[in-house]
Formats: sequence, C-alpha cells, structure tokens
Amino acid sequence: MPFEITATREFAAAHQLRLYDGSLEPLHGHNWKVLVTIGSSELDAIGVVMDFHELERLLDSVISPLHNAHLNDVEPFKTSLNPTTENVALHVARSLKLPANVRLLSVQIWETAQNSASYRPD
Repeated sequence: MPFEITATREFAAAHQLRLYDGSLEPLHGHNWKVLVTIGSSELDAIGVVMDFHELERLLDSVISPLHNAHLNDVEPFKTSLNPTTENVALHVARSLKLPANVRLLSVQIWETAQNSASYRPD
C-alpha cells in the first residue's frame, strides 16, 4: 500500500495471564499504548487515506471498554482469549470496523515502554 496513516491511543488496564499450568499470574496493571496503521492504494476525494478523527473515533470505541478495567473480566478475554499483549492486538484488529476502501496493516500494542507485540493480518 503506497499510503499509510497511523493513530495512537493509550489506556490503563490490569490483567492476569493464564499460565501453562492453568494458574493465574499475580494481578498487575499497565499503561498500554496502541498504534494502528491502515493503508490504501489510493487517496479519497479530499486526498486522505481516511480522516484521522474518524480513525481515532473507531479506535476509541474499541479500547474504551478496556480502559481502567481488569481485562480478565472483559470479553473476549473473559471467555476465549488469554489477555496477553498479542491477544490485545488481535482483539483491537478484529474489532475495528474500517471503511471498505482502507486496509488494516498492523496493530502494535505496547505493554511497557520496553515491550510490545504486533498483529498484521494476512
């Protein structure tokens, strides 16, 4: 895709990973950072991939239920996904409802300033 834009958001949330033996790690929180990059092969009628404000609104609608939450108590982490950084990226990617003319290129989630995970759809 020759054109890309990225929106960044942050939220605070706690989680407990379900470990290999089925136990839970100790409850702890992070200030998560979310970077979403979308792309298009062409610009729209006003010369943009997508309005930044609309992308931010869509992203906010996905992450607002996670903000100040215990992720283990929020779907899909409550029933089907372990609340790993990788799965938070997957959840954001699956939940974004983008216009047909743009394509999701990547979701990168920073759990700490030193650790992040990315999801790139095929």
